[in-house]
Amino acid sequence: MNDTPRVAPKSPSEALKPVAPPAPPPKVRRRRRSPFLSMLSGLFTVALVGAGVVGAGIAIVSNQSKAPGPLAGDRVLIIPKESGLTEIAELLQREGLIEHPLSFRVSAIMGGDWHKLQAGEYLFKARVSPQEILDIISSGKVVEHSITVPEGLTSEQIVARLRDNELLTGEVAQVPKEGSILPDTYRFPRGFSRQAIIDRMARDQRVVLGRIWERRPADLPIKTPAELVVLASIVEKETGRADERPRVAGVFINRLNQKMKLQSDPTIVYGLVGGKGTLGRPIQRNEITQATPYNTYVISGLPPGPIANPGRAAMEAVVNHSRTKDLYFVADGSGGHAFAESLDQHNRNVGRWRQIETTRGQQQGGKPSTESVDKVEPPPSPDNRTEAPATTQPAADGAGVPVAQPAGALAGTRARAFDASEGTARDPLLNKSFDLNSPKQVPQLKP
Repeated sequence: MNDTPRVAPKSPSEALKPVAPPAPPPKVRRRRRSPFLSMLSGLFTVALVGAGVVGAGIAIVSNQSKAPGPLAGDRVLIIPKESGLTEIAELLQREGLIEHPLSFRVSAIMGGDWHKLQAGEYLFKARVSPQEILDIISSGKVVEHSITVPEGLTSEQIVARLRDNELLTGEVAQVPKEGSILPDTYRFPRGFSRQAIIDRMARDQRVVLGRIWERRPADLPIKTPAELVVLASIVEKETGRADERPRVAGVFINRLNQKMKLQSDPTIVYGLVGGKGTLGRPIQRNEITQATPYNTYVISGLPPGPIANPGRAAMEAVVNHSRTKDLYFVADGSGGHAFAESLDQHNRNVGRWRQIETTRGQQQGGKPSTESVDKVEPPPSPDNRTEAPATTQPAADGAGVPVAQPAGALAGTRARAFDASEGTARDPLLNKSFDLNSPKQVPQLKP
């Protein structure tokens, strides 16, 4: 059954009449928007925009920091002490290492390196990027310099070398005890303390000496590490040739075992001038027998202390000395020495050395040789004493720098001793024309 009510039909006139519009629906009352939500919405929008800007900025800074810089060639630059990030950035720009100081500062802050930047001297390669510059400065990889201290120098001479080095700073509190520091090549940054170098040398000497002393043979006539340094200093001053050090040490060991005086000319010089190391003139005859605590022509056994600072090789030579019967040695004119077991054999070597000296004097037109500096002129003829004075001879170190390196003993003569005229125009015995170990090189002896 259909319940829909039936609509009565309207007349034509009624159907043409306009129908009144329905009443508007009732207005719905809207809730008022919270100001807090509006603020959040605005902040969110700003944050999105800001994030986009920051992201773009980060991308630009990152690209600039990793891009090769404008530096055309390698450059050493000193970052002054107490320089802040801004000062460093401006310095780098002035020196042509970076183009954008602001980008450099932002990169340092973003990477957390801004508080790690250290003063010092740095080497920057060509086209180094800002990020690489930051890495170098923040890591403290400063340029290292070196100073070489030759073996055989006295402590006073070593301290003088340190004072002459303008890259070092500060004063040495006290000249170290003779023989207490180890000659070597030491690396250091600009502005390093001179006293710190001395302390490092002393520490290395203690370590090296301790290791060498542990390996000494049981029959070594040296009773303490201090005595080892004393003998090593004499060996150091007697020869600069590495292959001769053990044999020269063996001569002195044999003399100690036989209760013979060492008679080493460098000990004469040290007894006269001490730490100054050089006379700058020939040794006078009355100085040979002049009583000093160090003159081994007068005293028996070892002197009371070292006469120089020996190197590692000289100390090794004492504990690993050659097992020979040699008691004498004399310079052979070629930078080395002629060794002898007997006095007769040694006197023959001395005669040959004297002839070499005569030949050299003739070649120089009778003018005195610079080799006479810190030496004793030999007498006109040998005597027959059972102990022979020493002579010395210099050589150059491995880098070609003249280093005081004396040589051995002369039977019946006091043939020119050498102390430490290293690095001067008086550095003697550089002529290598003769070799006493080669008959073809030995000049004929005149009757």
